[in-house]
Amino acid sequence: MTLSSLRGDGKAGIIVALIAVYISWGSTYLAIRIALEDLPPFLMMGIRFLVVGIGLYLYLRIRGASVPDHAQWNNAAIIGGFLLLGGSGGVAFAEQWVSSGIAALMIATTPLWTVLFAGIWGRWPIKLEWAGLLLGLTGIIILNFEGDLKASPIGAAALIIAAISWAFGSAWSLRLSLPQGLMAGATEMITGGILVLMAGLLTGEKIVALPSLRVIAAVLYLAIFGSLVGFMAYLYLLNRVRPSLATSYAYVNPVIAVILGVWLAGEKITATGITAMVVIIIGVLLVMFGQKKEK
Repeated sequence: MTLSSLRGDGKAGIIVALIAVYISWGSTYLAIRIALEDLPPFLMMGIRFLVVGIGLYLYLRIRGASVPDHAQWNNAAIIGGFLLLGGSGGVAFAEQWVSSGIAALMIATTPLWTVLFAGIWGRWPIKLEWAGLLLGLTGIIILNFEGDLKASPIGAAALIIAAISWAFGSAWSLRLSLPQGLMAGATEMITGGILVLMAGLLTGEKIVALPSLRVIAAVLYLAIFGSLVGFMAYLYLLNRVRPSLATSYAYVNPVIAVILGVWLAGEKITATGITAMVVIIIGVLLVMFGQKKEK
């Protein structure tokens, strides 16, 4: 899928883009879990980001995109560190012990942290957003009684840090000078991918055997659909619909991830997990409605 194939004056392009974001980003959690069968988390994610980032960068340069300056590369490395090392890398690390559906539920709290971090730059949450924040945090507390997280404090901590890291990086990125359009994503994936690879090497990760075809397919899926299709569709939406609709993946993706985990990977979701999911999603919705109301 390309941006040009999504362009259209009617609703068709928007619907296709929404479906692309929901499915591609909602299914990455299961793909990560499959990839971890043969590959260590940081090396696997680092290779994915670096290869996709370099490919996208070369494509954009061939199409005439300008070379980012030194400051933009530095800023891309900062944001790539928060988003890809702390965020995506943290999710892959946690999924060594935590199911893909539960990981998606915890990451669904990212918009709650994002609106809280916006206060650093002078935009404190309004009452409706505060209500959403408190409800979302209640959902996190409930979720930590879920079997996977209760049995793995390291996994739970990694997921909370991942959501906070992604949220902080997203909020800070709006205040930094970054390349325009897709070039921002390319430079962030290159620099962030290098950081994730370094984390893997420093923690002693090794690829000791040739991955199975199933694992290779999962990594290719993450690269093509998670990093390219989902990202391009998301940019398309940001330019054509309200932010509240473009970011609706935050409460749709965990539902998709839970369904896919139960259906395809035999994962289980308890009443505690379902309760937490409902509470977190309502909290995210309140935050998004609060943002729309303030505008």
